[in-house]
Amino acid sequence: MTLQTIRILGIDPGLRNMGWGIVEAQGSRLSFVACGSVHSDAKLTLADRLRQLHDGLAAIVHLHVPHEAAVEETFVNRDPQSALKLGQARGIALLVPALAGLSVAEYAANLVKKTVTGAGHAEKAQIAMMVKVLLPRSDAGSADAADALAIAICHAQHRGARKLAAAVAAKEKA
Repeated sequence: MTLQTIRILGIDPGLRNMGWGIVEAQGSRLSFVACGSVHSDAKLTLADRLRQLHDGLAAIVHLHVPHEAAVEETFVNRDPQSALKLGQARGIALLVPALAGLSVAEYAANLVKKTVTGAGHAEKAQIAMMVKVLLPRSDAGSADAADALAIAICHAQHRGARKLAAAVAAKEKA
């Protein structure tokens, strides 16, 4: 039996920089495809910045044709205005893959960190280092891109359990 290759898009939401990373998973084997950041111009209106993020992320989805997507859940910031803006950027991160017909999973930051580094409160440098260990060919040029790759890795590790839980829930409803 041949294992199916699944292409996963990981997204680290941000209004200034939205990190993205793509990995391919074949069973437990992971391989790096691409990564980067979509940037918005801080001089523009919020609506135009969100459009820039949408258009940039949509181009990534169109170019790399992922099968599934994963987005990091955001923690609530003390500054309500910043939290609201980040929430709007996160909405773009959820919407773009959904519009492309992808299933979109969400993961808490602590779970992403624990999956990749073994510690739920790892620093960004530790995450970037472990991403490089797990994906030796990766070239994350920013913390946002490394975080996005970590989110994709997390999804690759947890997607089977999520699918099983969904199947069990569907069977119980039937």
